[in-house]
Amino acid sequence: QLVESGGSSVHAGGSIMLSCNASRYGDSDDIKYMGWFRQAPGREREGVACIYSRGTTRMYTDSLKDRFTISQDNAKNTVYLQMNSLKPEDTAMYYCATGSSCYILARVVAGRFNYWGQGTQVTVS
Repeated sequence: QLVESGGSSVHAGGSIMLSCNASRYGDSDDIKYMGWFRQAPGREREGVACIYSRGTTRMYTDSLKDRFTISQDNAKNTVYLQMNSLKPEDTAMYYCATGSSCYILARVVAGRFNYWGQGTQVTVS
């Protein structure tokens, strides 16, 4: 089970930290990566960032890497997404997901993600 939290409404330039608590995160190969994704109204879901549960590997969608930071607290089975200098175009539903692989494809985070949370809304005005 994955539970996101931290979504809110902020003004442009503000910051938000999202959290995703995932039971059993990293316990098996099919859930060894955690990723953050987002979907804005009328747009396809896009990868934001991902992290490897058993090491230090982190990957970011190229256009977001200067403003977003993914981190984890394995003791709490929680992954965070710190988002700074937010822009109106960052407005979306943000989802976390666990999966077996993560990679960069055409400068965007992608991979095989099997389990998804319900999402948390981020609105930037």
